[in-house]
Amino acid sequence: MPPVFAHGRLRLYLLGLLDEAPRHGYEVIRLLEERFQGLYAPSAGTVYPRLAKLEAEGLVTYATEGGRKVYSITEAGRAELADRRGELADLELEIRDSVSELAAEIRADVRGAAGDLRREMRAAASATATPVEDASWAAAKEELRKAKHEWKEQARRAKDESRRAREEAQQARRQAKEAQERAREEVQRIAAQFQEQFAKSGGMLGSLAGAWLGGGSAGAGSGGSATGAANATSAAASAAAGSDWAEDLAPTADPARDLDRLLDRFRDDVRDAARDHGVSPAQLAEARAHLAAAAARVTGTLRG
Repeated sequence: MPPVFAHGRLRLYLLGLLDEAPRHGYEVIRLLEERFQGLYAPSAGTVYPRLAKLEAEGLVTYATEGGRKVYSITEAGRAELADRRGELADLELEIRDSVSELAAEIRADVRGAAGDLRREMRAAASATATPVEDASWAAAKEELRKAKHEWKEQARRAKDESRRAREEAQQARRQAKEAQERAREEVQRIAAQFQEQFAKSGGMLGSLAGAWLGGGSAGAGSGGSATGAANATSAAASAAAGSDWAEDLAPTADPARDLDRLLDRFRDDVRDAARDHGVSPAQLAEARAHLAAAAARVTGTLRG
């Protein structure tokens, strides 16, 4: 008989069965027998030691239900199975090939047995010199007919299973390749979007910093300049609006933590504005001046 599973492949196939649903050992044996169309059924001495080894490696776990161990795959087992999906698809093809080879052996055995039976019947008929088709002869013919029908049916099932396995393996490979392409495109899209937002974020920092901290830069320019007037207007507007800014952030007993929350809110507001309105070189230069003044005022306040 050709080997049904190559070295290490039964371990992988057990992970695949447990990934479908939790199962106890007897159910695993029965499923393997069904997958092989009844042509092969592993013994308990084959399956249970491998389940115990998988459990020792942390790839499966079990719970006792009704006196039986019901095995389930763990996250570590799913991770290994995900890394070996292509190998599992190849294993399905190997199983179908093994079924075909087993069916071929059965056909050869049936043909040999049928030939032996025919020879024995001819010999018996020659010995009696009067071939009488009695009940034994009819029963032998019926057994031969059933045997021929059975091996033809097994051969047909094996051929169908092999064809389906090849189609499923090809489809699995296509899906895996498409999923990899989609994941790569998504990562590239997110990276490009992040870079774009990061590049735009600088310009709006200044305008929101001035609106939050008021007239910290009002005295930086000349008193009669248009910039000074604009900053004065911005300071007045921020004084009116600043009283209710971030009022939804209820204070806690930890002022340092409250300050971190306010800085997080400030950063989020600035990034949202930059994303929505964009940034120009002039805004970037003004933002740097606003942030320098704001940083000086805040750090000066914190240093007492």
